[in-house]
Amino acid sequence: MIKLAPSILSADFANIGRDIEKADKAGSDWIHVDVMDGMFVPNISIGIPVVKDIRKTTDKVLDVHLMVQEPIRYVKQFAEAGSDYITVHVEACEDVAATIDAIHKMDKKAGLALNPETPLEDIAPFISMVDLIVVMTVHPGFGGQSYIDECTEKIEILSAVIEGEGYDCLLEVDGGVKLDNVSIPLEAGANVIVAGSAVFGSDIEENVKAFKSKFEQF
Repeated sequence: MIKLAPSILSADFANIGRDIEKADKAGSDWIHVDVMDGMFVPNISIGIPVVKDIRKTTDKVLDVHLMVQEPIRYVKQFAEAGSDYITVHVEACEDVAATIDAIHKMDKKAGLALNPETPLEDIAPFISMVDLIVVMTVHPGFGGQSYIDECTEKIEILSAVIEGEGYDCLLEVDGGVKLDNVSIPLEAGANVIVAGSAVFGSDIEENVKAFKSKFEQF
């Protein structure tokens, strides 16, 4: 089943509990939380206290995306805050395998993300170790960017590898996905879709339902 993970980066932060509740009730599967440190990416977003509070507002899977340098330093805290999936960037880890292991030792699902310019060879050794691969289809750090078409081939290749090798690993696409282009990553093999402004930018319930309706075609 294809999963929708609305990204709260595009929610109304003054009413974040309300917005998450609307997405929940409309049928979202996960909640995607972007954590930025101002170092790995130029922007700064939210941290551990906000994740703890979000956990209190929803029973949905919390998909926490750490866009931070050396994320192994924070794995324990984000796990204890209530994360279900903790995704780190291959570009940000000094020791990728150790970071994945640290996540699993906290009984959490481990995700590995790669930026648009990062070659697939950089994550190839780790695909069998993780529960989620995240293909960034925008440059990380800011919401509302346009989908980078050149990333679609990466999704296709990764989907073929995961299926061909029988890996128990989901394939998530994050960045610039909207109702009018979501068929592109879905046809390429993605099974988790992150959507920010396309969900939270207008009528949340209607947008979630529209995405879920699209998913039924695949």
